[in-house]
Amino acid sequence: MTAPQDSSHPPQRLGLLLAWHGSVTQTRMKKALSAAGLTPRHAMTLMHLEGGPISQRALAERLEVDPSVLVGILNDLERDGLADRRRDPADRRRHNVAITDAGSAALGETNAALDAVELGLFSGLSDQEQGVLRGLLARIDTHADDFDCQE
Repeated sequence: MTAPQDSSHPPQRLGLLLAWHGSVTQTRMKKALSAAGLTPRHAMTLMHLEGGPISQRALAERLEVDPSVLVGILNDLERDGLADRRRDPADRRRHNVAITDAGSAALGETNAALDAVELGLFSGLSDQEQGVLRGLLARIDTHADDFDCQE
């Protein structure tokens, strides 16, 4: 007979354990982002723009989103003055996207809020352990196309 499981902790199956911690992390991150007025997708987009202007197609690839989804994200960011789309003078069919000064300021607030969340989440781990965790997470296969879900 097995001992009853402590109901305050998730089951010890790795997938469920990862999902449970992911859910807690996602809730905390969304709360921090909303305080800065951004969604996770908006924040990730601004983070990718921080390095300088990029073509809209390349940005969609980096974010791993459909170009039509990116259009909606960029519409929101432009409406709020956080990003700017301009036609590429070398190729009028292509748009380049850049972060604005307001976007950089919002990203600064966002990074500060996310730093605080991560400090709380990972306070029990040393820098070395955090590095190990990053390495292990990078090896987890999370490609949606690889999973055939049968319902």
